Amino acid sequence: MSRRHVPVVLALVTGSLVAVPAQAAHAATVQVPCSVPDLVEAVNTANATPGPDTLRLARECTYKLRAPDPAHPGNGLPVITSEIIIDGRGATIERDGHGKKVPKFRIIYVENTGDLTLKRTTIRGGYATDCPAFPDAVGIACGGGISNNGKMKITHSRVTGNTSASRIFAQGGGIDSPGSAGSSISDTEVNGNHVVYDGDAAEGGAAGGGISNDGPLTVTGSRLTGNTATVTPRTRSIAFGSAIISFFGTTIRDTVVSDNRAFAREGIARGAVANGIPEEFGRLTLTGGAVSDNVSDAPQGLAQGGGIANNALMTVTGVKISGNRAVAKGGTARGGGIRVGPFGTLDVEDSHIDANTADAPEGTAQGAGIDNPEGGVLRAERNEIQRNTVTAKNGTAQGGGLYHAQGVLRPGSTTLERNTITHNRAGDGGGIFKASGVLTLKGDVVRDNRPNNCAPSGAVPGCTG
Repeated sequence: MSRRHVPVVLALVTGSLVAVPAQAAHAATVQVPCSVPDLVEAVNTANATPGPDTLRLARECTYKLRAPDPAHPGNGLPVITSEIIIDGRGATIERDGHGKKVPKFRIIYVENTGDLTLKRTTIRGGYATDCPAFPDAVGIACGGGISNNGKMKITHSRVTGNTSASRIFAQGGGIDSPGSAGSSISDTEVNGNHVVYDGDAAEGGAAGGGISNDGPLTVTGSRLTGNTATVTPRTRSIAFGSAIISFFGTTIRDTVVSDNRAFAREGIARGAVANGIPEEFGRLTLTGGAVSDNVSDAPQGLAQGGGIANNALMTVTGVKISGNRAVAKGGTARGGGIRVGPFGTLDVEDSHIDANTADAPEGTAQGAGIDNPEGGVLRAERNEIQRNTVTAKNGTAQGGGLYHAQGVLRPGSTTLERNTITHNRAGDGGGIFKASGVLTLKGDVVRDNRPNNCAPSGAVPGCTG
């Protein structure tokens, strides 16, 4: 029997069928004073009563959490187990991290029975060291600000300055959302959050500086800015998805992803927007908005996709992808704007891929605009691929607009149709460099690239100069 809705009970009384009416669902609006004990009490009361409850916070108040919830010390507020609407009215809920004695805890955890709507609220300063959605995964950290294992809707809010850190694997510096009920983020700022692998073992990971999702998610009209993913230097570890990493079907619409950074010295730094969705779980769809001025930096390592790194199913439509950088001094930098991995299938249409950079001094740099080097499948139509630059002082620089090579695990292919590839630069293959495999042009304009349009000579049918 549901806790929220008591069903109609049918009883046979003296030969007649009698209906006992359902209990009326409780729905309450609670005014919460500017006090942490009052906020905690309001959440506990809402959890204990059936039906949706709205908690209206004190306007512009800052609720400073100095201790975690006693029952669940990984969280600041009591676990949300029912349908709760938090209307912040400009309020902030933060972990008061100024005092050295304040323990580390996230701000909010939504249990699988929970349904959180967060409006006009700032979530700040949370610090996750555990992963309540995956309790058996000892040592993993998820969701520095919010961890959602149920249903979640965030609108007109801000998630800022939160951290998820682990010596094994960390994800979701700002938000982690493995909930299977579906979640959405709209008109929201996710900025200045951090995901950190701080262990000393080889091959650890930090994923999703702003957002990590293992469940269905839609992000609309939001800004993911200034988030970071970092790993311990010289551990051959991977920092990826500095803005967002998706492991389940995801839709991102009209959203700005900018100024995020992945850093992995002697490791792998990959993509502000990264995708590792198993095929049976759907694809990442990115429509409208911009992916700009993001950095993947891996000194003496491997930088893959300054803006976007796709290794699953992905569609990009009408997006401005500009000013992103893949940087690897003494290492390998691939895909300043976009990198397609060996298992990736990417469709990119009607987008501007402009002024991105792949730079590897004393190393190898390839594909400043788009890089498809290991057997991915790329289909690009009606895009402008312009002013992208590959540089590698005392190294190898190839494919200013596009680099393509077949893979070891699968041959892959690149199909270009009605794209404009102009004013790109590289050491060789200013427009396109094809190392091997299948690359097809269909009505594309490839001109005014330096030092040449396509290389090696004759490798790309239909491209000259």
